[in-house]
Amino acid sequence: MSAAGKWGDLPARVLSAAVMLIVGLLCLWQGGVVFHVLVAFACAGMIWELTRMMPAKSSRWPIQVAALVLLAFFAVLFLPPVFMFPLLIAPALVGASGLRSDRFRYGLYAVGLILACFGLIALREFRGMEWVLWLIFVVIATDVAGYFAGKTFGGPKFWPSLSPKKTWSGTSAGWIAAFFVGLAFGGVGLGVVSMVLSLASQLGDISESALKRRAGVKDSSALIPGHGGLLDRFDGLMAAALVTLVIASVIGLPHQPG
Repeated sequence: MSAAGKWGDLPARVLSAAVMLIVGLLCLWQGGVVFHVLVAFACAGMIWELTRMMPAKSSRWPIQVAALVLLAFFAVLFLPPVFMFPLLIAPALVGASGLRSDRFRYGLYAVGLILACFGLIALREFRGMEWVLWLIFVVIATDVAGYFAGKTFGGPKFWPSLSPKKTWSGTSAGWIAAFFVGLAFGGVGLGVVSMVLSLASQLGDISESALKRRAGVKDSSALIPGHGGLLDRFDGLMAAALVTLVIASVIGLPHQPG
């Protein structure tokens, strides 16, 4: 492969990532309803992509389920907390009911996506902007280090049957980069947690690759130049956010970043 072909997708990837980063950071800085709305629309978009990849009974089902996700995220702003989790999970269960097959696989993945998005909102609201920045930069560092190390060094594949492009060199580079992000934000303890989230991010990418292979598609959609769809871009962040929510709920996170 020529050098141009090897790095041909880099300009589109960099530009798309820069735009998403700027918009995301502005909404993150605002917090509150602004960040809630951003995450709600992102979640609805990912559910739309996920439903499109599944054997739905109706061609309109993906957009209908996405609308339910938006409705649920907006409704929790006004309803008592006791209704929060049932309301957020309901679109995933309803979405599964409109499929011809793969209902369990879809429901599990959709619930994970929705809870991960809720975790991002909760992290911003109850822990502060610094925690969300830490999580975002852990995932970015994992992705960037893995991309460049994999392209540069190549080597044995990490999980060739599910993700033929991911190498051990890129995977381990992602862990190392994530550790240093955690170290910079909050010390060794956070560095170790960051490595766990780096692995979660990579497994999120692999699981989405498995879904696409099963569906026979290259990308979840074509919404983002150089990255494919929202799921292609945020699969790692969703997995890391979900694991962060579990860690925070079960054993707690290390001391405040910064």
